[in-house]
Amino acid sequence: MQDNEMKEKQAEQEAAEAKAAEQETAEAAEAEKAEDAKNAEEVAEPEVDPKDAKIEELQNRLLRLQADFENFRRRTNIEKEQLSTFVTANVVGKFLKVLDNFERAEASVEKGDNVDAVVDGMKKIRRQFEDAFKDLKVEEIEAQNAKFDPNIHEAVMRGHNPELDDEIVDMVFEKGYKLGDKVIRHSKVRVNTNE
Repeated sequence: MQDNEMKEKQAEQEAAEAKAAEQETAEAAEAEKAEDAKNAEEVAEPEVDPKDAKIEELQNRLLRLQADFENFRRRTNIEKEQLSTFVTANVVGKFLKVLDNFERAEASVEKGDNVDAVVDGMKKIRRQFEDAFKDLKVEEIEAQNAKFDPNIHEAVMRGHNPELDDEIVDMVFEKGYKLGDKVIRHSKVRVNTNE
């Protein structure tokens, strides 16, 4: 009987141990589930507010536009410099021929005393200047006997000539020039007044 009692006690003890082990396993499984759920919440991306998404999109667009504008400005500045250099080289090229002829005229004056040849050479050089201006579309502003226009003339004196109307240019001190509609240099003139 003692063996039976011992066996029963041992069976009861084993059953209690098995039940405790089962309970521990269930608790561990629940703890593991809770831990997994907690980790899943941390891993899952937080819900994004549509306003925040729109703000981020607009900020990105603004940054791209700023970068595009900076690139455009940089390219434009480079193109301006290249164009300026090209235009300057073109203008200088037209006047180098004139400079060469001035140097030849100076050399001829030093060598000889033929005044007529020098005067003829100077006239040719002047024509070269005028041709260069014509190629560049630079025109002289007509001023002599024209009505005074402050947009193209600069009055430096007043004159008195009863034969001319008021506000008529009766003398040009320095010729003016324009490129298309843009005045490069105003004509310096004397304007008639009959008062």
